[in-house]
Parts: sequence; C-alpha cells; structure tokens
Amino acid sequence: MDFFARLKPAARILLKGDPKKKQRNPIPAITAEEVAEVRQFFPREKFFIFGHARSGTTLLMRLARLHPEVHCNYQAHFFTRQPLLKSLVNTPEAEEWLTRKSNRWNQGRDLSPLVLRSAADFILERDAARENKRIVGDKSPSSTIHGQAVRDMHAVYPDAKLVYIVRDGRDVLISERFRNFVEESKFLTAEDKRIIEDLRRDQTQFTNGTRSIFTETVIRRVASGWVKNLKETEDEGRRLFGDHYYGMRYEDLLARPFEEMQKLWAFLGVDTDPSLEATIRAEMSSNPDEEWQAKRNGDISSFLPKGQAGNWQRLFTARDKAVFKEVAGEMLMRWKYEADLSW
Repeated sequence: MDFFARLKPAARILLKGDPKKKQRNPIPAITAEEVAEVRQFFPREKFFIFGHARSGTTLLMRLARLHPEVHCNYQAHFFTRQPLLKSLVNTPEAEEWLTRKSNRWNQGRDLSPLVLRSAADFILERDAARENKRIVGDKSPSSTIHGQAVRDMHAVYPDAKLVYIVRDGRDVLISERFRNFVEESKFLTAEDKRIIEDLRRDQTQFTNGTRSIFTETVIRRVASGWVKNLKETEDEGRRLFGDHYYGMRYEDLLARPFEEMQKLWAFLGVDTDPSLEATIRAEMSSNPDEEWQAKRNGDISSFLPKGQAGNWQRLFTARDKAVFKEVAGEMLMRWKYEADLSW
C-alpha cells in the first residue's frame, strides 16, 4: 500500500503537470517597535535621494556630503533597481526560515523587516562611521520604478526622509538621448544610428530647427516615463512621509546652489556654516565625469554642454515640442516650468 500511495503524487504530476511552487506571503512593513529596536544598534538619521535618471541626483549627492555632518553615497538601489533590497528575504525558503516556530529568536514574528533594515543600515552606517558623520543618505535614481519605490522605502524606513529632485523633462529627454549616443547603446535602432552619423557630419541642421535628434517613439517613451515618475513619486512621497518629504528642482539648484543647499540641510536637521558657500562654488565648477565622457565619444558629447538648463530650446523642433506637449505639458505646468501650453 505504501508503494501505491507514493505513486499517486507522481501520477498526478505526469497527468496535470508540476504543482505550483509555494509563494511567499507579503513581506510585512517594519513596526514602530522594531524601528526602535534596530536604532539601538544603528542610530544615525537616514535620508534617500530619488529622482528620474538624468535629473541631477549626482550633483545633489556631491553637494549634500560637503556638510561636515552629512554623508551621502550613491546607487545602492535599495528600492529603485532590480534586484531590490527585499530580494534578500523574498522567497518561500527565506520566509520559512525567518518565521519558523521552533526558532526561539524570532519571538513569534516574521523577522524579514528587521533583516532588511539591519542590512541596509549596516551598509549606510559603515560608510558614515568612516567619515565620522551623524546623518547618512543614499542617492539612487530610477526611470522604471516610481511609486512602488516610495512604498518599499516606507516599509523599511518609515522614520527616514525622502528627497526628490526634479528636472525639466525636456532637458531630461535630451540628456537621456545623448547618454545613449555616447554609450552607443545596443538598443539603438537603424534610424538612431543614422542620426548619430549625420550629427557627426553636420551639427548645424540639428540646431536650426530643421532636423530632430529624436524619433517620435523616443520622445513619447521618455516623456511618459518622466510624467509617471513625477506624479507617483510626489504623490506617494507626500502621502507616506508628510513633512519628511522634500521636493526640489534641479534648475533652482543650478541657479542658487548655496541657498538651495541651505534649505535642504535645514530639512535634514543641520545648520549651515557660511564658509560652505565657497566650497559649494568650487564643487559646482568641477565635472568628475568630463574625462570619461571625452574618451567615450568626444565628438558627440562635446556637442551638448553637460548639466545645463534649457538645452531643449536650441534642439527641439516644432514636431518635438508638439509631441512632448501632448504627453507631458500638464506636468511641466505642475512643476512651474511653464505657465501654460503656449510655449
């Protein structure tokens, strides 16, 4: 009988296929009590800089860490790029181990949120301790994960601060386009490659409004992603973090760097020494990526001054404006880049 009993599951698999694997239950959010527990070991204040790719997150990170009490590093991508932080515990096997009833260490709880928080805290605070700074943050941009990144962050860091930097989507589009050109992405189409070759031969046609550096598909894809990123990140940031959410514009940072950093540092809870103004000016005048950009594809990268505001005005054709306006015109007004749709 035992032999035939063992044959039944095998027969069912042969007839119906392999049964579905067990799915992990949703990872619980960290509780206030668990936050208090983990902060006994990792007491530093945390912040995270989010933004659409090509929106000034790197510059903001470089300026933020100039403060003697603030450390910021970049692109841990805890919440903004696959694989995410939660992948550490996001399997049925991990759940079983972290919730096992015979495990007297878990006190009847799923330890997953504590594992996630402790792992991220260790990475952040190890660096901050080396720099002897009491506030630490990570900057990780994303063009693909929007509101979910904010929700995932809040589930692990409800006590942290979220900084969101926004750049004019038209300049984001140009910067994204030239990044693809400079890196000669394997995803470039035949039309993209023709544009690159024509750009190398004669740049005039691309600055006098007669020729576009974009295909319509590229404009619609980047513009719609920019809108989605801004809407979801700001809406969820305000909803979940309240006063611990801070939105700012890249263009304001370029125009008034010291004043904007004073406001940001105040948001993070530190005072600003006036002597930092000169330090900020020196940092703003440098470009750590300049040598790398020139080596990769200097003839194209030199065509577009990196990091400037308003490049779109000399490169957009009438078609480009019409398509971008259709997709993202309302968001430009929401962030006060335009007063209306007549541009």
